[in-house]
Amino acid sequence: MSHAPDQSPQLFTALTIGHLSLTNRIVIPPMCQYSAQDGNANDWHSMHYGSLAVSGAGLLIIEATAVAPEGRITAWDVGLYSDDNQAALTKLRKQLAHMSTMPVAIQLAHAGRKASCQAPWHGGANIAPNQPNGWQTISASALPHNDIDAPPRALSKEDITQVIADFVRAAQRADAAGIDGIELHMAHGYLVHQFLSPLSNQRDDEYGGSLENRMRFALQLYQAVRQAFNPSKPVWVRISASDWVDGGWDLESSVTLSKALKALGAPIIHVSSGGLSPQQAIPLEAGYQVGFATAIKKEADIAVIAVGLITTPAYAEALLASGQADAIGIGRAALYDPRWPWHAAAELGAQVDAPPQYWRSQPREFKALFRSQ
Repeated sequence: MSHAPDQSPQLFTALTIGHLSLTNRIVIPPMCQYSAQDGNANDWHSMHYGSLAVSGAGLLIIEATAVAPEGRITAWDVGLYSDDNQAALTKLRKQLAHMSTMPVAIQLAHAGRKASCQAPWHGGANIAPNQPNGWQTISASALPHNDIDAPPRALSKEDITQVIADFVRAAQRADAAGIDGIELHMAHGYLVHQFLSPLSNQRDDEYGGSLENRMRFALQLYQAVRQAFNPSKPVWVRISASDWVDGGWDLESSVTLSKALKALGAPIIHVSSGGLSPQQAIPLEAGYQVGFATAIKKEADIAVIAVGLITTPAYAEALLASGQADAIGIGRAALYDPRWPWHAAAELGAQVDAPPQYWRSQPREFKALFRSQ
């Protein structure tokens, strides 16, 4: 597939998220590494994110980063709740800045009832509070994720206020560390999603029951973080557009939430799905979540990042060219091939940012593939 010089492929056109400028529309979404120590990023993260920072993508989002120790999925998650966490993140951000001008955002998260787990390569099972590396989890209601997990403690209104304060403090730490934007994790069955879905939220106060009530925590959280974070830097949200379970959170609710988030200033919605219930029935196929992103883009009139088994440059380009999405997330594809954006630029006839140390790798048939950052 080739393009004339004045017909740049959509994948390699600029995109603005709030005040944040991206050179192209390839996004590397958050992907947990389960390799931190006491919440501190370390040498593994320097290597991992350093590789992705020179990939030529338009935006790199650091993995789900817990705003409190009990908000970690595992005891080995990255956190941003202590001075040591902040120092480690600041060091990592400075290292990435030496390698690339790519913007770096961070996903702030709280796992809720899906916290206190083993690393995935050790099975990922919930760890009981009285076991090593385990602790008491919290949620909207005292309902466990599945029949074998230890039940969470339902949050009081005072607890909800504290969780929001934890997110606010983490956002301030992220700004001080030099992070360029924040994605709030409201997807994949973690704490905010647990408030949104009627399957996990059975509260009888103003945070439960109606859709308006179930959205209250999410909207209060967004508003608090937006007000506390650097106004020149964007704050957006990742959602699960569907629980893939009858009677659960669905696309119609996601459109309503997206409209409300836009009204509060969210410039883009990162659209994923699932993660709340073991009963989910997901048809895994190329672009299986794209329809959700397209519907939210159209009905909520907001920009969207589409993600989910989008693995080829041609397919990513087609989604953008047809107006189905505004940016493309390439998570697992980027892990498998950290030079995916280079190869996409070569296939689509575009240019991509790359450090000069790597320019000699340019195949002879592509005379101007690489561009100085």
